[in-house]
Amino acid sequence: MLGEMLENVRERHPLIHNITNYVTVNDCANMLLACGGSPIMSDDADEVEEITSICAGLNINIGTLNRRTIPAMLLAGQKANRLKHPVVLDPVGAGASALRTKTALELMEKVHFTVIRGNISEIKTLADGSGTTKGVDADVDDAVTAENVGQAVAFAKNFAAKAKAIVAITGAIDIVADVDGAYCIYNGHPMMSGITGTGCQLSALVAAYVAANPGRELDAACAAVCAMGVCGEIAHERLGEQDGNASYRNYIIDAMYRLDGGTLEGRANYEKRDA
Repeated sequence: MLGEMLENVRERHPLIHNITNYVTVNDCANMLLACGGSPIMSDDADEVEEITSICAGLNINIGTLNRRTIPAMLLAGQKANRLKHPVVLDPVGAGASALRTKTALELMEKVHFTVIRGNISEIKTLADGSGTTKGVDADVDDAVTAENVGQAVAFAKNFAAKAKAIVAITGAIDIVADVDGAYCIYNGHPMMSGITGTGCQLSALVAAYVAANPGRELDAACAAVCAMGVCGEIAHERLGEQDGNASYRNYIIDAMYRLDGGTLEGRANYEKRDA
């Protein structure tokens, strides 16, 4: 299943419109190219509807939020909805400021999202306002662990029902869920948290995977999360004694470029849960 999802991205080369943050915009573009997709970046309200109309999917990321881009996000999201294109929301830092939280909730109210991807703190903030976040990193009190993964799955499914979207909660253990079922994913490496933008790259990757696999969005989102984790592992294995987080970032993109369906199927570590 995972290999098929990957090969569909390679074959269909989905063009993904990104309204993303300026800290990681280049990495997101390169991640899309590496996976087999194609990126376009546009955040001006005067052109976003036109740009998104020629794309296969839309990725909205609020990481460097400003008043100028909020109307553009709404316009692009609503246009994508009218065209029935998949839309991904990355609510970076929701809970860190009133503006971020309000904007993410407004986007959820006015745009239908195919996938909402964030860390547990961000997703909790959107679900019920109970979450807290330290910048863009998950609060340690919210970590998904082997001991509480069952509760986290139940929470993700409940929020998916409320949001009418697939919910991807990423961290040491990743959860990808809709109202009917969930995947728990155990790939990745702790060093990935030492790089700015792995989450942003993943959201762009998810947009490409769901765009290339219509009708199988839950499986496609799972495949994207598995692919990112597998590439994090492969990249870490490549590190030399003098390599650090900058090399690691590049090695992750290299690993995505070289990833094939057989490697993804062989290295993916996940389980499906219906409850």
